[in-house]
Amino acid sequence: MSDDIDSLRQALRGEAQRDRPTEDTPEIGVVMGSDSDLDVMAGSESGRPGAYDALTEQLDFAEQTSYDDPPDSRFTFETVVVSAHRTPGLMYAYAETAEDRGLDVIIAGAGGKSADLPNMTASIAYPLPVIGVPVQEKSVDSVIGMPQGAPLTAVDTGKSFNAALSAVQYLARQHDELRDRLVEYHEGLQDGVAEVSRDLHELGTPGFRRRNE
Repeated sequence: MSDDIDSLRQALRGEAQRDRPTEDTPEIGVVMGSDSDLDVMAGSESGRPGAYDALTEQLDFAEQTSYDDPPDSRFTFETVVVSAHRTPGLMYAYAETAEDRGLDVIIAGAGGKSADLPNMTASIAYPLPVIGVPVQEKSVDSVIGMPQGAPLTAVDTGKSFNAALSAVQYLARQHDELRDRLVEYHEGLQDGVAEVSRDLHELGTPGFRRRNE
């Protein structure tokens, strides 16, 4: 095992033994099998928005990048690369320590036909809830293929944005502030549909199309 991987494992286990206030630990862990999954898991300027966009832009979470210097935001998340096949020991350490490190839910994404990271994370981190994200269409069967008694919630291909919303729904059962943020976001979607409906009706189809060109 490389020194870098061993150092990361030891850091996770050391953090699990610390007694830190809940406010200083991330509520959500976002893990992926490779940094090539980042555009799907975080979102990209040229593609579909992702979990990072949902958490930071819509729900006012902050990304925590240091155990010793957490952001001021009350609700935070962390993002890491953990490969089920190339670094299984690191994956195990991450999932095994997740609850003790203060995480309440994990979003796990993986691509390829052998997209085992969400499944394995869910098995090791149990009973912590894990939401799986198939990064590619060919990853779906692997991600959702859990046996009875080993639960994993999953979203459709590439929809890490929805996975983030679902993660916050879990948290909102205990935090009214997060419930209010989710309701505000949903009402914004409703207002957007109402605005489009009104404009389409008042401008007519040709005028609406011209305006949006």
